[in-house]
Amino acid sequence: MAISWGYSPKIEKYIPLADFPADKYLIIARKVIENLGWKLSHISKTGIIAYTPISFQSYTEEVSIRIHGNFAVVKSECVGIQMLFNDYGKNDLNLEKFFNEFEYVQFHLQDVWSESLAAFHTLIATQDDTYFEKAPLTAKNKIKNILYLFLPQKGYLVTPILVILNIIYYAITLVFVTIVFKLRSEDAIVSEVITNAYLNLGANSRELVLEGQLWRLITHQFIHLSIWHVFFNLYALIYIGLMVEHKLGSVKFLVTYLLSGICGGLVSIIFHKFGFMAGASGAIMGIFGAFMALSVSKAFEKNASRALLISTIVVTVLMLLNGIGGNVDNSAHIGGLVSGFVICYLLFNEKLGSYKITSGLQYGLSSMIVVIFAAAVLILTPNYQNRKFYKLQFAFDLNISDFNKVYSIPKDLSKAEKVKMIEQYGIQVWRKNKQIVAEMKKLKLERKENYRRDFDGKITNLAIKISELLHREYQEETSRYRDEIEQLTDEVNIIRGEASTSEFNRD
Repeated sequence: MAISWGYSPKIEKYIPLADFPADKYLIIARKVIENLGWKLSHISKTGIIAYTPISFQSYTEEVSIRIHGNFAVVKSECVGIQMLFNDYGKNDLNLEKFFNEFEYVQFHLQDVWSESLAAFHTLIATQDDTYFEKAPLTAKNKIKNILYLFLPQKGYLVTPILVILNIIYYAITLVFVTIVFKLRSEDAIVSEVITNAYLNLGANSRELVLEGQLWRLITHQFIHLSIWHVFFNLYALIYIGLMVEHKLGSVKFLVTYLLSGICGGLVSIIFHKFGFMAGASGAIMGIFGAFMALSVSKAFEKNASRALLISTIVVTVLMLLNGIGGNVDNSAHIGGLVSGFVICYLLFNEKLGSYKITSGLQYGLSSMIVVIFAAAVLILTPNYQNRKFYKLQFAFDLNISDFNKVYSIPKDLSKAEKVKMIEQYGIQVWRKNKQIVAEMKKLKLERKENYRRDFDGKITNLAIKISELLHREYQEETSRYRDEIEQLTDEVNIIRGEASTSEFNRD
């Protein structure tokens, strides 16, 4: 069994017809398809298209027989995404079945050629002979090799441009993040450096979007976090783009892609309170939703639609299942899928019920739905400013580490030097922390962060008193404040003890 490889694995056989009439070849081929249980999608004087049933071995394959001059081109091509870029021998097996059955059918039809020919010509007189230019895999037939995947052409214009833009931006991202990472200071937290780098590049962020940086809902669609992230996203985009763009049209395809990505980003910020989100998967899932909208809108022939829909649903489910757990943003996937379906349905159908809608109204309704959804999310989603809080918290904790120097003042220092250390690492440090707590109080925080802020405030107030008493003690060279310092220290320890089992230490 031969295995075919490639982005869209297929096997073609050129059969010389010689003196064998083309119409007789198609009559036999049609009967073969019926005998094998394949679903006939199209038949005309220039050829036949059929689809194999879904099974554990296969999503489905498109089997076509086209008449080119004095040849019959028999092809089996995979419809769904093929992992590892091969067909596992499915196409070769389909052609083997076809040619084996062909000899059997040819023998049994020889006594009824006249009746079969008359019925065939009556049938094809009513068929659309241009269907081969409208079939679902038409655009895929233009992909001669892998380089053609990046070549904009009629019916496949926006998809390769999006692929190229994503690759270019990934290269820019990789260089930028690498430079930032190498230039980071030694005491910088790696995760914070990386987060800031991606946010500077335009990653999605609940806090920043709700503060008005709406452009992130578009820019995040072009940011990817690894070579595998960009590879699998673009692999899926090419697969679905080849089937949807030529049917929906390049402009409507681009509108659906971008608006679905925006909606996916909006759903993402609902469920992700902090951190950043990036990737084209929300927009790509929007195109999967668009394909489903085209299917229910009867954009494809019935049997073609059924075969394509089954394989696409399988791929969609696998993508969503892959998003359970880990760092995959399934909220963006689902948001993109649903919005893509709705947007495409409005853009493709010229009627809503009994009402006819113009092209301008199609775009207007689609945009209005997205704007209304965006307004609802932006108004109703609470903007917890956790990122700013934790940045302040980091500065607060750094100051505490400086304060620890107060407990290890060398005994051989002069009085003036000891007093200076108390001022620098005690009083000044905690006054800085008091300002930080004041900044924290301006932020909108969740319950856990509120608790931590209040805890920091209590500790700060007590620590300032302790620092001032230590300052007096060293200035006056006395121990008269020792009892008060110990009492305040006990209060600090009690607060810390209560906090150790409190909310801000729980995940």
